[in-house]
Amino acid sequence: MFPTASLISLCLLAVVSAQQVGTNMAENHPAMTSQKCTSSGCTTQNTAVVLDSNWRWLHSTNSTTNCYTGNTWDKTLCPDPTTCATNCALDGADYSGTYGITTSGNALTLKFVTGSNIGSRVYLMANATNYQMFTLLNQEFSFDVDMSNLGCGLNGALYLSEMPSNGGLSSANKAGAKYGTGYCDSQCPHDLKFINGQANVVNWTASPTDSNSGSGSVGTCCNEMDIWEANMNAAAYTPHVCSSDGLTACTGTDCGDGDNRYNGLCDKDGCDFNAYRMGDTTFLGPGKTVDTKSKFTVVTQFIATGGTLSEIRRLYVQGGKVIQNSASKISGVSGNSVTDSFCNAQKTAFGDTNSFETRGGLAAMGKALARGMVLALSIWDDHTAGMYWLDSNYPTTGSASTPGVARGPCSTTSGDPKTVEANQASNSVTFSNIKWGDLNSTFSGSNNGGGSTTTATTTTGSTGPTQPAGGSLPVWSQCGGQGWTGSGTCVSGTVCNKQNDFYSQCIPA
Repeated sequence: MFPTASLISLCLLAVVSAQQVGTNMAENHPAMTSQKCTSSGCTTQNTAVVLDSNWRWLHSTNSTTNCYTGNTWDKTLCPDPTTCATNCALDGADYSGTYGITTSGNALTLKFVTGSNIGSRVYLMANATNYQMFTLLNQEFSFDVDMSNLGCGLNGALYLSEMPSNGGLSSANKAGAKYGTGYCDSQCPHDLKFINGQANVVNWTASPTDSNSGSGSVGTCCNEMDIWEANMNAAAYTPHVCSSDGLTACTGTDCGDGDNRYNGLCDKDGCDFNAYRMGDTTFLGPGKTVDTKSKFTVVTQFIATGGTLSEIRRLYVQGGKVIQNSASKISGVSGNSVTDSFCNAQKTAFGDTNSFETRGGLAAMGKALARGMVLALSIWDDHTAGMYWLDSNYPTTGSASTPGVARGPCSTTSGDPKTVEANQASNSVTFSNIKWGDLNSTFSGSNNGGGSTTTATTTTGSTGPTQPAGGSLPVWSQCGGQGWTGSGTCVSGTVCNKQNDFYSQCIPA
């Protein structure tokens, strides 16, 4: 008899059968336009969204018999990975009726509970068969978000995952990106029903708390850039890196499960910037500097030096005003952006294991961004940790006075999934106005908003204070704009380029 690990490996490598596509419902991707921008302006992209395959109806290729019901597999149709792939097909989705997913122009709304469905995850499509790929070194990504109807215990997430552009379409996977296949992230999730076209049925265990989910022996790992994980009470942005490139199926220690959390392929903790956790409890929330009772714009800039990612900056725009990210108020940790020095200082101050650094830190994240990543948008509750790591005290038994424990103002009982699903079923999040491109090309606004500084984009954490008057400025520095009193001269090989009325920047000539 094969050991379990060997059996899993053989099943994953087999290509004698394939994940199938059903014909009971046509797949029509809801249109959601986006924009690609340069310093000269923005161009509309005819993008759309596609539902993740894990939410889809999976049934027999010969009938409407379910291959998967609730959180269990049909053992007749799915006795093993390859037989299951031969017998079962993914079908098209009723986006609004079944999943509460609607689009209008450049906006996407995700409702938390629709009928028996809970949560959803979609990806941005470039065309009918391929995900939109993002390569964001020395680029920025912005979007508008309305999470005024998203309470404690929920997460309206927008993030990048190093998934294959075609969703893993191959002789083993006939569905591909058109049907939302190929998901992976830094948590190496085991709940994916299919990985590389093979069913994840070996040692499948139904979740004791989630009637729709379970876990198999195989996980699916990859680099992940959490641009936005938030509800109306707290928000974080977090790079997570892995020692492997792209989608990697894992088993055993490589998945980093349980006591092996820091021995796996990926950094599960990441290096997070959550203003509340960094000591500023007045920055983001209802009625705060960034007022989550109203829509606002989130801007994330990926700054590279010599082709290596060196900093991830955050800006907000609300009410026509640019708001700088909150600065850390934690002793020993300075800055208002994610840099390797910020991450190292944060890990030390909070007593956290620095698995981010050991797996390559920002340089590794930058390599993934250069290779290309897929945009995922989701709404979900947390059956593992109640979302307390985002919006409450975590660990829940820790003292809020201990640095790093308090992540948000929600109670340590607010994230119980049964309570959240019963009382917050109508909660939702709306993402809109997605733009990406050259630095400072995707947003505009006056530079007198709140936050840690009143300058539009000159504060750069621990590595880039406002430039003084006189002297030549390095590449990517501010060199002009309304209210600017510093130098307007850039170093040789760069020019001062106007981005908008409030910001000019030294860019390569």
